[in-house]
Amino acid sequence: MFDRPGVDARFYLAEDISAEQTFNGVKAVTVTVQRDAGDGLDRVFAGVREGMIPAHIYNDRQLFALEKERLFGRAWTFVAHESEIPHDGDYVVRRVLDDSFIITRDAEGKVRALFNMCLHRGMQVCRAEMGNASNFRCPYHGWTYRNDGRLTGLPFHREAYGGEEGYARSAQSLLPAPKFASYNGLLFVNLDADAEPLDDFLGDFRFYLDFYTKQSAGGLEVRGPQRWRIKANWKIGAENFAGDMYHTPHTHASIVDIGLFREPKAQKRKDGATYWAHRGGGTTYKLPPGSFDEKMRYVGYPDEMIGRIKGVWTPRQQRVVGEDGFMISAATCFPNLSFVHNWPKVRDGRADETLPFISIRLWQPISENETEVCSWFAVDSAAPPHYKQDSYKAYLMCFGSTGMFEQDDVENWVSLTTTAGGSMARRLRLNSRMGLLPDGSPVVEPLPPEAFHGPGRAQVGYNEHNQRALLNLWADYLQGAGA
Repeated sequence: MFDRPGVDARFYLAEDISAEQTFNGVKAVTVTVQRDAGDGLDRVFAGVREGMIPAHIYNDRQLFALEKERLFGRAWTFVAHESEIPHDGDYVVRRVLDDSFIITRDAEGKVRALFNMCLHRGMQVCRAEMGNASNFRCPYHGWTYRNDGRLTGLPFHREAYGGEEGYARSAQSLLPAPKFASYNGLLFVNLDADAEPLDDFLGDFRFYLDFYTKQSAGGLEVRGPQRWRIKANWKIGAENFAGDMYHTPHTHASIVDIGLFREPKAQKRKDGATYWAHRGGGTTYKLPPGSFDEKMRYVGYPDEMIGRIKGVWTPRQQRVVGEDGFMISAATCFPNLSFVHNWPKVRDGRADETLPFISIRLWQPISENETEVCSWFAVDSAAPPHYKQDSYKAYLMCFGSTGMFEQDDVENWVSLTTTAGGSMARRLRLNSRMGLLPDGSPVVEPLPPEAFHGPGRAQVGYNEHNQRALLNLWADYLQGAGA
């Protein structure tokens, strides 16, 4: 915004405007810019914690630099699913922002995350996005590594390095991810070697992850990812999937009007519950009365799949659907992993069939105003082939790269990001206090345990509790208190 040397315009709000003057009949505003970025950051975080969000957090270069260092350098980040590398030697290459990792299943069947950088001159060892290989050979100078990371080939080893005595090739290996762990086949990397274990990081949100990732003892299989870039800040999509039921009657009204979705009216979203548990939260739909089996059939699950689901979901998880009547829908696991569970109507021949699908997506930050969306279709590995095929069609229709829901959402997110990059956005605090009265008490009280059997906090009706919870975690990490 300001290009003059010595002027730090990184963080300022409306209070920084100090005077108004007139020059030749034209009014001009004099702005006193905070030279102490720390003070400006404190005011940003204070606004976030009040639910009055400084609008520029959705398009700010310096905040993005802090996110890279303090958030993505310390939080657990999803990189792949185990079903993408089912066989020994299979690999995919994935990023955690600027850091590239080879996610590989080695010759012994062990899954590893290896930093994709040669020990010699730093070239990327593997440039293919996926494949099967027992070795990775650096294209620059030919250093070769086993798929467990060990350096095995070094051209002219004796002539150039004096052999093992000069450079102990047998002791060298590609750098492993500082921390690497799995939950229900979801693979996560953490760049902080001192980070808490993944299970502790996820906490009670694991209860809800199971709805998406465990529908039989065999777990998921995934297809993808589809990848595309949007000119939008990564936080917007993460917040939207975490709990924004309020946009559905407006942004997605036409999808319901044409009969694509099973629910007759978009405004029924207010009858569902939002929930937040430790490091994640999401939305639900309120289902018609009936037993657990009847509710699962209502959203399109065949009886054989319902039987397997009952074998792996705990009684408490089944009560959320069967007794409480809430079906899990969209969710976000902090910081940037989201899920969709939906059940549109798909025309099969001459009849409409309700078909549920699950999608996993990663909001991969590229910059403060651009995000790469990675989207996987996920389905129970034990599901019948025709179900997998039809469920995939439903996913593509709704949330694939050209899906109808996707197109509606992205138009909003791009507009928000573009506007947040201007100077006026630094004067505006966005009201994210839906569901709160002026004194901070809730408009609607949280559901008691007997009405919602899941852990954490749940409430019915439109609110922004989940978006505030997500951004409060964001503020914790950027202030250095998140881990």
